[in-house]
Amino acid sequence: MELLIRKTIPKKSIVLDTYWKFAFERQKIFFNKILNEKTLTTDSILKKHKFTNAYRASDRVSQYLIKNVIYSNNEFNGEDILFRILLFKIFNKIETWELLETEFGTLQISNFDFVKFNEILQEAMNSNESIYSGAYIMASGKSIFGYNRKHENHLKLLEEKLIKENLIDKIRVCTSLEQLYKSLLELPTIGSFLAYQFAIDINYSQLVNFSEMDFVVPGPGAKDGIKKCFTDFGDYNETDIIKYVTDLQEIEFNRLELDFKTLWGRNLQLIDCQNLFCETDKYSRVAHPDISGISDRKRIKQIYRPNNTEIKLFYPPKWNINHLI
Repeated sequence: MELLIRKTIPKKSIVLDTYWKFAFERQKIFFNKILNEKTLTTDSILKKHKFTNAYRASDRVSQYLIKNVIYSNNEFNGEDILFRILLFKIFNKIETWELLETEFGTLQISNFDFVKFNEILQEAMNSNESIYSGAYIMASGKSIFGYNRKHENHLKLLEEKLIKENLIDKIRVCTSLEQLYKSLLELPTIGSFLAYQFAIDINYSQLVNFSEMDFVVPGPGAKDGIKKCFTDFGDYNETDIIKYVTDLQEIEFNRLELDFKTLWGRNLQLIDCQNLFCETDKYSRVAHPDISGISDRKRIKQIYRPNNTEIKLFYPPKWNINHLI
């Protein structure tokens, strides 16, 4: 991707330096965990609060998706891979996926049954178990499919749009990440933020093969972070700014004398820099409480709780980095 230059460039605030320092420190924590270092960080905010990794694909849920959902079996056909990705991502919760696997075995289109899946998920809810992740909110879909429970409408979404209407055919003819995003955006209950996130998840698979530098959609949290990092956007919009900072990453790390360790040679991609704006928004609520974003949130809700479960890292094979880990 060529360096994005326009007539009037954005004017940065002090928070942009924090953006790069956060990325550096969060990635250092990632490698310190791999090395089993006793001290992960001395940053008081990062020690207390939960933040995602600098690279989206390194997060625990993304790692589970890549290893256990997409690449767990080389014999899955394209329809089953797409089904598995969307079933997992709709709930975005490892425990929900494993609950369904325990009940139905290998999850694929041939053993999907709306009534049976609904019963298992309803039983979990009746036991006061949360079947959805809190990472993002799915629209209920009641006005479209007519069910009172959100999960019923989402199961029906899979049945009606993915299986009966052969969504895989639309996916296979996509020629860009943006086109894939637009195809997903046509699905009921899927807004722009989720369509982009789902497109990235599908792009981890072999169904499509697009660069993560091709296209980006800023989410609400990223927009908050961008507003904090720049006092004036100049001739740029929020999408342009994500591309702008992604292009400048090596220059900025050098300027701040930060020895940023990439993901075994893979630089931060547009999706990663988009996420970093979201995380910087949260971080700066404590680090820069006087600087407001769009939502003007003042505190970080999630507290860091160590999870000592070992993660055997695995990335999409087409990235060609697994042999370097």
